[in-house]
Amino acid sequence: MNGAAVRSESTTHVTIVLIGPPAAGKTRVGKRLAKRLGLPFVDTDAVVVSQHGPIPAIFAELGEPHFRRLERAAVAEALTGPGVVSVGGGAVLDPDTQSDLAGASVVLLTVRPEAIAARIANSKRPLVSDLESWKRLVAQRADLYSSLADYTADTSSRPIETIVEEIAHWIDTTRASGRDTEEGQR
Repeated sequence: MNGAAVRSESTTHVTIVLIGPPAAGKTRVGKRLAKRLGLPFVDTDAVVVSQHGPIPAIFAELGEPHFRRLERAAVAEALTGPGVVSVGGGAVLDPDTQSDLAGASVVLLTVRPEAIAARIANSKRPLVSDLESWKRLVAQRADLYSSLADYTADTSSRPIETIVEEIAHWIDTTRASGRDTEEGQR
């Protein structure tokens, strides 16, 4: 493919949700995947920021529970239609979000610690201040991420175009065959 949007019957009614740890590339991959598939793109963190202000300020002024309620509302709205949805790393902690994901194609983006240092340098992420805090957060959530994922792609060092094409192929293949997962992917 030359990167042009390709919309097929198999993707016009699908919701693809990108989950994973902070700085795994969910927004970058999501934007390109949506364009590749000819679907709308929603970044739920961006929705929260546009409606309520910067996430670090929400955490500092109103606390994490308040942010999680705002995040949950943004995720619930984003999952109402077809498209590619990038959710914040902690969005999957909500049991209602976990239930909602059952109706979507869930792609887990992973990244190795040695690839993450540059991505989180000078980060304003409220729960990730350095590589060690990132590692702890990922360790706490790894089993949950894996249990929700239908497909996993590592973003550590491969070109983003390659990752997008692999996910698009998986979506087309699983939708065309009527299966929700490929062998060995879940």
